[in-house]
Amino acid sequence: MTRKNTEFEKTIDHIFSDPELLETALTHSSYTREFGRDDMEDNERLEFLGDAFFDAIIGEALYRKMPDIDEGLLTKKRARIVREESLADVGRMIGVGDFLRIGKGEEKTGGRNKTSIIADATEAVIGAVFLDGGYEEARRVVLALFDDHIRSAAENADSGDYKSRLQELYQIHGPVEIEYSLEKETGPSHDRTFYITVYIDGKASGKGVGKSKKEAGQNAAKDALEKTEITKE
Repeated sequence: MTRKNTEFEKTIDHIFSDPELLETALTHSSYTREFGRDDMEDNERLEFLGDAFFDAIIGEALYRKMPDIDEGLLTKKRARIVREESLADVGRMIGVGDFLRIGKGEEKTGGRNKTSIIADATEAVIGAVFLDGGYEEARRVVLALFDDHIRSAAENADSGDYKSRLQELYQIHGPVEIEYSLEKETGPSHDRTFYITVYIDGKASGKGVGKSKKEAGQNAAKDALEKTEITKE
């Protein structure tokens, strides 16, 4: 068949052996509803496939780049990258919207720039690359396109959300009660200092001080995490 998306292929650095796969990846369901034929398919099945491999590729990349990070935080980092907004960000960068086939109604309502449509099409492209070139080729393309997002996640390994990390650490073994108790406040009203203790199943496990309750709570959770790590050692 005639190649219609050669510029796009150059942008993602993958020349399709089967260019029809890419054409399908760039076909929104609104187009097939308006102009569809029996042999025309939209990109939803390829999106399903791309979603699965995209998760796996990003998960592996973070696993290798962040060897000292636990499963809970790795999951959060991956979620930041595989979410709709990140996919749409990369999709816009590579010009997905310019190559999409969409229906007239969707065109009128700005469909070419809708976050959900661009994100879905980007996943569909990943699925198409996998079918055309295999897992290693899909991995190469994804790692190149999402390099900034992956590096940003890896370079900010400590999210500072110690409360969530503490919750995840203890919930691995079943339900647990974690309570943050404000022990005291000091200082004038415009410059307060807060003292919080975190109790895990009724046992005082960490203490924190901060200029806000939120900061003191996070510091208490951090203290509990550090003590847990010392105990494990």
